[in-house]
Amino acid sequence: MIPVILSGGSGTRLWPLSRGQYPKQFLPLVSGKTMIQETLLRLNGVADLQPPIAVCNEDHRFMMAEQLREIGIRPSAIILEPVGKNTAPAVAMAALSASSEDDVLLILPADHVIADTVVFHEAIRHAAELAQQDLLVTFGIVATAPETGYGYIKAADSAIGQGFKVAAFVEKPDVETAQRYIDSGDYFWNSGMFAFKAGCFLRELEKFNPQMLASCRQALAAAKTDFDFTRLDKAIFSSCPADSIDYAVMEKTDKAAVIPMNAGWNDVGSWSALWDVTGKDQAGNAIKGDVLAIDTVNSYIHSSSKLVAVVGVENLVVVETDDAVMVAAKDKVQDVKLVVDQLKALKRDEAQVHRKVYRPWGHYDLVDSGDRHHTKRIVVKPGAKLSLQKHHHRAEHWVVVKGTAWVHKDGQEVMVTENESIYIPVGAMHSLENPGVIPLEMVEVQSGSYLGEDDIVRYQDNYGRV
Repeated sequence: MIPVILSGGSGTRLWPLSRGQYPKQFLPLVSGKTMIQETLLRLNGVADLQPPIAVCNEDHRFMMAEQLREIGIRPSAIILEPVGKNTAPAVAMAALSASSEDDVLLILPADHVIADTVVFHEAIRHAAELAQQDLLVTFGIVATAPETGYGYIKAADSAIGQGFKVAAFVEKPDVETAQRYIDSGDYFWNSGMFAFKAGCFLRELEKFNPQMLASCRQALAAAKTDFDFTRLDKAIFSSCPADSIDYAVMEKTDKAAVIPMNAGWNDVGSWSALWDVTGKDQAGNAIKGDVLAIDTVNSYIHSSSKLVAVVGVENLVVVETDDAVMVAAKDKVQDVKLVVDQLKALKRDEAQVHRKVYRPWGHYDLVDSGDRHHTKRIVVKPGAKLSLQKHHHRAEHWVVVKGTAWVHKDGQEVMVTENESIYIPVGAMHSLENPGVIPLEMVEVQSGSYLGEDDIVRYQDNYGRV
C-alpha cells in the first residue's frame, strides 16, 4: 500500500493563520506537529506501507520536503502541480507514478484530524481487502450530527466484507435533510479518503474522463525531475480538465464501496471545527498562546505574538498574528473566506503571505517597512546558500547578529562575522551563504525606489528558482 498525500488546499477559512503561501496543512494547529506530519505519523503500525507519494502546489515544495525530512520520511515522489486542478488529476498523477498497477493507493488529504488511530488502522485494513477485489473504496464517517457542510454517502443494503457497495453520493444537504439521513442509519459523511488499486482507478478514469487521463499522462511524460521533485509540464497540465475525484469517477462508477469509520475524524475546515478538536478550560475556551480570558465562555482565542485579552464574551473566535487580527462569531466562521476574497480583490499581501516568510534556505521576518525602506530579520540555515542575484531598484545593508556569513559581491568574497556589516549597492551581483554549523542571523535594511520581492534577477540558484 502506498500512502498518497494530497496537499493542494489553501485553507482560506482558517485565515489569518492559514495563508495562500503557508496553508493550514503546514501548520501545527492541533499538536506540536504540523497537519501533514500528523497525517503520515498516524500511519505508524500499518503493515506493508511503501514510501509515500506527496502531491502539492509548486510554491509549497520546499515546505513539503522539509516537513517530511523533520519526521524522517523519504517520499518516493513529490509531484508538483503548476496549477490547481482539484483532486482527480492529483490522484491520477499518483496512480501513474506507482510502480505497479496492482499497488493499492491510500488517498489521504493532508489536513484532517483522526483521534482514534486503532480504529483508523482497522478501517485501512478492511479497505485494503476490498481494494484487492478491484473496488474503489471510500471511508464513510459515522455521522454524529446533521452537518450541512459535508457531502454524504448512502450505503447499499448488502454488505461486502466489513463495508457496503455505495448506493449514492449526495450533495451537502440542509439541516432537515441531514437529520433524515442520520435517522435512517444508511448515510455517512464523505471523508475524501480512499483506497484502490492504481490500475483500477486509472481504468475507471479512462472510461469516464479520457481527456483528463490523457492530459495527465502527457504532463507526467514531459515532467522534469530535480532533487526529490517531479515538476509537471505546466503548458500540458494547464489544459487538463479540473474535477474532484467524486465527480470524475466515484459518482459514476459501479465499483464504489464504503467502509464505515468512527475514529474521531474532523476535517478542520473552520475555526469552529478547530475549537471542537482542541482541549478546553473549564469555561469551554480553547486557548493558544499569551491570552487572558475573563468572564469568557465557549470561545477560541489564539495569540501568535502579543498578549490578547478578552472580557465578557462568548462563542467568539479571536486570532492574532504578527500582521492581522480576526474576530468572528463562532457560528459565522464559514464566512472568513470572504475576508480573504476581499484581501485578494484589494491586492493585499495578507491574503497570501505572513510577515514571516519561509524560503528553502531559511526564513525572513519583515519587522518594519516604509515607502523607501524595509527592515528584515533573516535566518539562514547552516550550509544553506541564497541565489546569486542582483536588484535594479534597491540597495541592501546587512548586519550579522549571530553566526558567520560568506558573501559574494561583484566577484569578491568576504567573510562577515558577528557585529560586522556589508553594503550591497543597487545593481551589484551578490549572494550569501552560511558556512557555519549554527543558524546565521542578520538584520537587512533595504532602501530604494521599489522594494517588491519581484525585483530579483537570479543567475544561479541551488533550489531551481532561476
